[in-house]
Amino acid sequence: MIPFSTSYVAGVALSEVDGEMKMLLMKRVKGGYWCHCAGGVEEGELGWQAMVREFKEETDIDVTELYNAQYLEKFYEANANVIELIPVFAVLCQPNQPVTLNDEHTDYKWCTLEEAIDLSPFPNQHEAFRHVWAYFVDKPINPLFKVNMSKSVL
Repeated sequence: MIPFSTSYVAGVALSEVDGEMKMLLMKRVKGGYWCHCAGGVEEGELGWQAMVREFKEETDIDVTELYNAQYLEKFYEANANVIELIPVFAVLCQPNQPVTLNDEHTDYKWCTLEEAIDLSPFPNQHEAFRHVWAYFVDKPINPLFKVNMSKSVL
């Protein structure tokens, strides 16, 4: 039997950089690959709360506009023998959003969709990026996707 793991969240930050919409990728120290923001849900946290915390810890971005991206990253983690199911969030940032990385990352880049796909190694990342771009850049954002961050319980 292969168990499911639902203890992680992921988020794609979007910002208008020099007049063009871009998404944030960061280069991880562990593995040396480019990725979006992700991390574990801590005891007592809701998924969206973990995402807000992870953005603050990894990038020093204060999340004020958070959306349920309506997408689950899913993949088999061979070393742990689990299927990971990871909800993806979209974070809308201020134009030219500054970023201050923590020690988990060595570099960051605001990317076009094409650049993000070229930099990131995993097919699930590519699909998540395409999905977020389609529903948060290419068309008007559905207000039903917005996360009410004032609620502590569902």
